[in-house]
Amino acid sequence: IDHTLLRPDASPEDIDKLCDEAMEHRFFSVCLNPCWAARASRKLRGSGVVVASVVGFPLGANTPEIKAMETRRAIRNGAREIDMVINVGALKSGNDELVLRDIKSVVEECVDGGAKCKVILETALLTDEEKRLASELAKKARANFVKTSTGFSTGGATAADVALMASVVRGAGMEVKASGGIGSYEDAMAMIEAGATRLGASASIGIVREAKLTTVSA
Repeated sequence: IDHTLLRPDASPEDIDKLCDEAMEHRFFSVCLNPCWAARASRKLRGSGVVVASVVGFPLGANTPEIKAMETRRAIRNGAREIDMVINVGALKSGNDELVLRDIKSVVEECVDGGAKCKVILETALLTDEEKRLASELAKKARANFVKTSTGFSTGGATAADVALMASVVRGAGMEVKASGGIGSYEDAMAMIEAGATRLGASASIGIVREAKLTTVSA
């Protein structure tokens, strides 16, 4: 689980709490806005919890050059994973070349900086064919993950979308991150069963507590 806090009004104390919770519950990472990467990195040093920073968030409408710069700075500040938003408008208008260049610009900075790249498709805004195409472009750009959603659009992750994305990228050794609206253990299990290998959630603690209760009762 990527324990997530992307609210624009997050305070330093909120970030510290997020990191403490991630260490306590042994979440894989904290996922946060890039301005907090350095603080989280200091707080989590030696804990084994990774810092993940979003890039081009939440609209994806920055230029490839700006996303590359943002990625470089986040990695310098301690991020070891980058969750970047694609240019949705470019994808929907058939400008595959720009979408590919956009993703590659971030992937190249991640390779240079020893970080992983997750590509957020914002599935709620896409047709199934566009989801397939975006997944293919992420694969072509050699990203590490495709990810469903920002959590800031008209909808979040669905099991059907996760399964569709997994069917495109799994053969290339890529993974799928489900995020957006995952609020319960039942939601989480549906995503995992559909092919997600990572979950992004702000309700992470509730999910793991529910999981423990479910395991005990089973």
